[in-house]
Amino acid sequence: MATIEECREALDQLSGNLAGADGGVRGAAALDRSLSCHITDLDRTFTGRLDGGRIGVDAVTPGPPATKAEIRLAMTGDDLVAMVAGELKFARAWASGRVRLEAGFRDLIRLKSLL
Repeated sequence: MATIEECREALDQLSGNLAGADGGVRGAAALDRSLSCHITDLDRTFTGRLDGGRIGVDAVTPGPPATKAEIRLAMTGDDLVAMVAGELKFARAWASGRVRLEAGFRDLIRLKSLL
């Protein structure tokens, strides 16, 4: 089971990957939205912002998100680490229910190119 530290490192790596992306991927990630990522097996939530193609984590709190972020993710720590490492494809994990993504319709359309 992934630790909180490994999950934080994975989010930092994902942020770096998004910031270094080019073309459509960078454009899709260039939103300014509040973001939460609930790690279900650890029952911890990372909260922050997706801004200018980077993920900035502001806090890690116990339990599910206390407030409703504009983009909400939920998954196990192992799935987060595997996705960032390229071992698990987001689209497959989302389609199978291993990852939950909730956002407004327009944001989902933009984020679709990241999948």
